[in-house]
Amino acid sequence: MDTGYVYLVGAGPGDPKLITVKGAECIAKAEVLVYDRLASRRLLTLANPECEMIYVGKSPDRHTLRQEEINEVLVKKGLEGKIVTRLKGGDPFVFGRGGEEAEALLNASVPFEIVPGVTSAISVPAYAGIPVTHRDLTSSFAVITGHEDPTKNNSAIPWEHIANSHGTLIFLMGMENLGLIANKLMENGREKTTPVALIQWGTRPEQRTLVGELQNIKERAEQEEFSNPSIIIVGEVVSLREKIQWFEKKALFGQRIVVTRARHQASVLSQAIEDLGGEPWEFPAIELAPASEPQKLIQAIQQLKRFNWLVFTSVNGVEAFFKVLNDQGKDVRDLAGIELVAIGPATQASLEKRGLRVSFVPEEYRAEKIIEGLASRVLPGQSVLLARAEEARDILPESLKALGADVWDVPAYRTIVGQADKEELKALLSDHMIHAVTFTSSSTVRNFLQILDGDLTLLEGVKLFSIGPITSTTARELGLTIHREAEKYTITGLVQALVEG
Repeated sequence: MDTGYVYLVGAGPGDPKLITVKGAECIAKAEVLVYDRLASRRLLTLANPECEMIYVGKSPDRHTLRQEEINEVLVKKGLEGKIVTRLKGGDPFVFGRGGEEAEALLNASVPFEIVPGVTSAISVPAYAGIPVTHRDLTSSFAVITGHEDPTKNNSAIPWEHIANSHGTLIFLMGMENLGLIANKLMENGREKTTPVALIQWGTRPEQRTLVGELQNIKERAEQEEFSNPSIIIVGEVVSLREKIQWFEKKALFGQRIVVTRARHQASVLSQAIEDLGGEPWEFPAIELAPASEPQKLIQAIQQLKRFNWLVFTSVNGVEAFFKVLNDQGKDVRDLAGIELVAIGPATQASLEKRGLRVSFVPEEYRAEKIIEGLASRVLPGQSVLLARAEEARDILPESLKALGADVWDVPAYRTIVGQADKEELKALLSDHMIHAVTFTSSSTVRNFLQILDGDLTLLEGVKLFSIGPITSTTARELGLTIHREAEKYTITGLVQALVEG
């Protein structure tokens, strides 16, 4: 059996976007992923579904596996010929014990590679608006373990030297020793009024920052119930936070939001949430599939010349229609003379990028408003082709027929339950880690509840946001309470609803 290969990868401080490109590649190709609690759970979604996951969740008060046992796991899996990615919070070589793991692999003749990560010592203060160096305040900084007891004999920490330096002091994982650290610095000459900041769960939605002075920081931390994982930063640079803080000021800071759209469409909403400081979690409740009777659309496309109107009620309908159009050896020239209708601006844009001009878009983006707009335009006897979802409502075709139109209601696609990770979603909801859920269609509501096996108790305390009245009505019929509905029935409108909270 060939020996495998082990990557010791720095996962960064918590924000999954701070993983390096190479680190993400190592996760994607891993056959075994060994990770701890400081690595973002969202990074695990980058792994191959067949990847073996091994949690070694070390924390100051509880070790799932001792370091020696973690070393043994890496060696064992490497000797089995597996590609192993060891995902470590921050950087592997900054108090990450990566050196010990590398030595164990070396002694066992298992080839390995170090993939540096963004260390929390610098990135976490940055997310709190605290630069570790500043031209007017300090030109140096020191990163110090906070895990060593400052009262022990023969301390490895040169307290007199660091206390009297003018540099920034950064202590990692030192909350248990916070009072002793502060006292040791003051005893060795650091001014008692020196600014101190504590940053808990830095770069994540749970990030909290507490500012005080050496003389009172322990008491303040106890009052605010600060604990690990936290960074302790000591120095005049802390005073800059009041001016520079940026992360906590974002409109959706602190919000972990579920996106239920189909995976190929989720990125637009997810990116908007992320830009505003929220943390999107994609759990696609729907996927698109071919229509159950695809021949109906083929027949309609073969007879395009008979239609006066072509109505699209979604971008998905546009894409499905043009795929079949192309498959049938036709193109946009075959739509000459047909008036095009789009339910909203996104659907309109999808048509216009194909070089087509849209005749009508309702001011309010729903079927009822299409009917109002077409009532004076569609003449009796004219033919209307609806290319839309198989499970769409009947109101549009029935109302057009009432106008005397010859209506072809043709399914262009159907929606099915998405491949969302049910257990992960339930775990996040059970742990009260989700703050909001977004719904972009009635299908996302129905399928989301199906993924939850109908357990509405999992949504207690979670705010639900809807893209429009039809989606909201479906949600209410199924026993859900919509916290806020978008005023404009678009992704931009839904994001605005999230901001308004």
